Amino acid sequence: MAKRRLRTGPTAALPAKPEAAELLRIVRLADPDARREGDDIVATDVRVYAPVEAEAELTGGVLEKAWACRVTAEGPLPFDFFDRYLAEGLAFRLKGLAVCRGEVSDPADDEEGGPAVILPVRPSAEDLAPLLEPGEDEFTYTSGDIRAALVPQKGQPPAVRELLPFATELTAIELRGDEPVKLGTLALELAESLNGLVVDQWRFRVDAAQELLPPE
Repeated sequence: MAKRRLRTGPTAALPAKPEAAELLRIVRLADPDARREGDDIVATDVRVYAPVEAEAELTGGVLEKAWACRVTAEGPLPFDFFDRYLAEGLAFRLKGLAVCRGEVSDPADDEEGGPAVILPVRPSAEDLAPLLEPGEDEFTYTSGDIRAALVPQKGQPPAVRELLPFATELTAIELRGDEPVKLGTLALELAESLNGLVVDQWRFRVDAAQELLPPE
């Protein structure tokens, strides 16, 4: 049964079995309304199955033994790849690997992503001036070696649901650079200044800059 269940759906392959309470705590960083349902966790449009033991073949032999948490859609496909992001974010926080469509990846090695500051309204250049300098066009900004871009949000990440009662034009300031803690510090300063929330590249809420670093 376990092996059949692992054939489909993005999966977090973890080196140790997570405690149920810890797993729920982490999922709630992506969806504050996530809840337990039996041994599983149900979040926005997805179900995170309870960890099951998996063989080395799940990760192509990278992990000799793994505890696999599979994420599947509850009904229609999740909006904005929420199931895949959830599996990758869990793997990042629990020192594991992500398996999606047969491909194994280590989210801790992903250097292309970065945090984003989600704002309930689109900021003006004047709003951003204390922390960011104008870039090449009206959508790009800089802060030293950090690059920032204003990106309209088509979806509504569950992690920022508390902004929605006040949102008129949900907007993300996406930050990119080589130093995660430096990015996180700027993101938190922007969020404080502009009444927003910080999320990582998998749309998990971030409350401290160090949370952007892989766990030791």
